[in-house]
Formats: sequence, structure tokens, C-alpha cells
Amino acid sequence: MVFSSMLFLWLFLPVTIIGYYLIRDRYRNILLLMASLIFYAWGEPVYIFLMIFSILVNWVAGLMIDRDPSHKKLILLLDIAFNIGLLGYYKYSNFIIDSINNIFHTSLNHREIALPIGISFFTFQILSYIIDLYRGEYKAQKNVIRLALYISFFPQLIAGPIVKYRDINEQLQNRKLSTEKMAAGVRRFMYGLSKKVIIANTLAKSVDQIYGLDKQDLTGWMAWMAAIFYTLQIYYDFSGYSDMAIGLGKMFGFEFQENFLYPYTSFSIQDFWRKWHISLSSWFREYIYIPLGGNRKGEFRTYLNLSIVFFVTGLWHGAGVTFVLWGLYHGFFSILERLGLNKFWGKFKAIGHIYALLIVNFGWVLFRADTISQALSFMKRMLLPWKYTHTSVIYQEMIPNSVLFFATAGIIGSGLIQSLLEKSNICRLKYSYFELILCSALFIICISMLAGNSYNPFIYFRF
Repeated sequence: MVFSSMLFLWLFLPVTIIGYYLIRDRYRNILLLMASLIFYAWGEPVYIFLMIFSILVNWVAGLMIDRDPSHKKLILLLDIAFNIGLLGYYKYSNFIIDSINNIFHTSLNHREIALPIGISFFTFQILSYIIDLYRGEYKAQKNVIRLALYISFFPQLIAGPIVKYRDINEQLQNRKLSTEKMAAGVRRFMYGLSKKVIIANTLAKSVDQIYGLDKQDLTGWMAWMAAIFYTLQIYYDFSGYSDMAIGLGKMFGFEFQENFLYPYTSFSIQDFWRKWHISLSSWFREYIYIPLGGNRKGEFRTYLNLSIVFFVTGLWHGAGVTFVLWGLYHGFFSILERLGLNKFWGKFKAIGHIYALLIVNFGWVLFRADTISQALSFMKRMLLPWKYTHTSVIYQEMIPNSVLFFATAGIIGSGLIQSLLEKSNICRLKYSYFELILCSALFIICISMLAGNSYNPFIYFRF
């Protein structure tokens, strides 16, 4: 089940909210847990048992760490191995088989393993709980319902933001409901839904069509359009989902951290990662980069640690060489900036902004491509567009005017208009009748588009 579906919007969400506000406080966590398990089981019923099993194992491991300090390191290591083992089996088995076949020229067969939705997200949440517990930041959660809700809460279950247990522990026990929170939640959800349905879905169709073309039909101009469209699509798809998750959390009294801060306004790759998928970046910094030594053990170790973090970042996003190279690609430029490239961009911010956008844009080509060969083919046409002008494809069928319009709207809405609004009095329209009408209109447009079009992809499902 996805947020941008009729089933969720007209049945699941209204029933859950009504039930949540009607029952007593003591039963609300149980209701949310049941709703979350139903939400997860709707698409893949068999994997609900995997999630329940994982919850119980980690609940017991947490209690053991709390009660047996003398063996807590061993318990921690075994529990981490269990969680990473599950993630590795379901997500990376075939990638490992392919790697072995390529290196040793063997012919091992692929395994038929379906990827449980959101396994990367809830695995990282579990790991943050157990690692911080080991560090003594809090006591083990004895109430299995609360821990299960933390791990499976449907607003951020399948695509984040990744929530650390220490940030939500108190809210699992005590949270306040109010009309203001509900209004803020609905408002945030509406904007997120609009970003996903109106912009991301519209651009996705053209992106998929262009990436599906034969190489001889791909022109330089079309390669640039696909790259720009995908840069916008992945931002509006993922940030829209994060907005909906944060909005849903508010409706039920929870506060989640921001996950995006207009990353396409960045002046460097380091700045980009401070604004893009913030919950993931902070997770890697806290649980991998700093434990490896961070920047405390000399320049070489700093660059090595950064390379490891970006390698894992790429691998986390997908079991494929293109994802790994995408991560290392960002790591390479992050290291260059630490070596002094940032000093130059600091003097010429306009150039720095163009540099960051180009690096990110080319990176998304590698991220989106099915193979390295396809990525290189796109990049070649982007760098030498005048050499690739022939195609048998009709441009208007591939890139209609409506797509160009929404792409333009996406560019304006990815930070430009927000910076202008912050400097004007238009911000006073927040929660005004005008914004109420605007959100209502956006919702009607979203429903119309969902009703008339079954094309509703979601990029981060595969992670």
C-alpha cells in the first residue's frame, strides 16, 4: 500500500484516524501497531512474519543487553549480525552471486528472493535502537508493543525518514494531540501528495520512456531532458513521501525530523549531503563514520573513512554496481572538496552552485541507469550533444508540453520560490483561507490524476 493510492486515501487513513481519536489513550499504540502491520502486509503478507520475528528477536536482545552488562558486547555483535544477515540475504544474495560469477568465472544460479519493502529503512532503525542501548543512552524498552510500533509505524516504515529511538522514545509513551497539530499534519501531507502525484509521476513517464529507448534513437538533447527530469523526479518523489510521512506523524501526535532542506540549492557536494536524505546521512555519520575514527586520525584515515561511508551509502541504495559507483562518485568529489576545491567555490558561489548541480545531475544518470554501459551512453551524449542528433522518435510524444510545464514548476519549487517567499509577507498566508483553498485544489487535482492514471511508481520502494 502506498500513500498516493485511493485505498489509502479513502479507506485506510480515514478509518485509522477516526479510530485513533475515538479510543482511549492506553489503546492508541495498539491500534497504530495493528494498522501498521496491516499496512505492511497488504502488499506482501508473507513478510509480515519476518518483521514480527525481527521485532521479537531485537526486543529480547535489548532486554539481555540491559540485564547482562558482562556479555552485552557479545549480544550486541550477535544481534547486529542477525539484522545485517537478514538484510544481506534478502537484498544482496543475487548481487553477491553475480560478483562471484564475474570474478571466478563460475555459473552460480540466481535465487528467487523477493525484496521485502522498506527492509533497509526498518533495519537501520532497529540497529540504531540496539547500538544506542549498548552505549547506555537509555534503558531497554520492556513494552514490546512500543518497540514494535517504533519499528513498524506505517508513516515512515517503507521509505523513512529513518527515526532514531532516542528521538521518539518519549513520544511512544506520551504525546499530545491538538487541532493545531492535525492542521499542520494535513497541510504537510497535502503538499507532499501534490509533489509526488502532480510532479514526480508526470515526469516519471517521460524518464522511463527515454531510458527505454534504443541507443541509436537517443539524442543529446533527449539525454539532457531525461537527466534533468529524473533529477526532479527523484527529489519530488522522495521528498514528497517524506513530507507525507512527517504530516501523518503530526496527525497522530508524533514529531519527525526534516529529511530534506532544498538540496538543489547547494554550493558543494558536502552541502548537498547536509540537505539530502538527512536522516540517512546522519545515521551513517553517527554509526559508521565516527566509530571508524571520523577525521580524528589524520588525513589519510579521514579520506578512507569517507570512501567507506560513501561505498556503503551506494550499496544501501541498491544491490548493483551502478549504485556502488554512484556512492563512490559522490565520495570522490567530497574528498576533492576537503582537499581544497571548496575554497575556490567559496569565493564564487554562483559557479559553486552550477558545479554542484552538474555533479549531482550526472550522478543521478548513473543512479537511474540499468547498467554502466547505459549510464556512459547517456553521459557521452550529454557531453557531446552535437554529435547525436538523429532519432526516429517523435519528440512531442516522448516529451509533451505538459511535462515541460511541470518540469519548469519543479525547478521553481525546488528552492527558488521558497527563498523568495521567506523574504516577503506572503508567508503570512500560512493556514489562511487562501492556503485552505490552495490545498483543497491540489488535493482535487491529485485525486483526478490518480483516478485517471494507474501510472504511480515509487522509486524508494526498492530500497
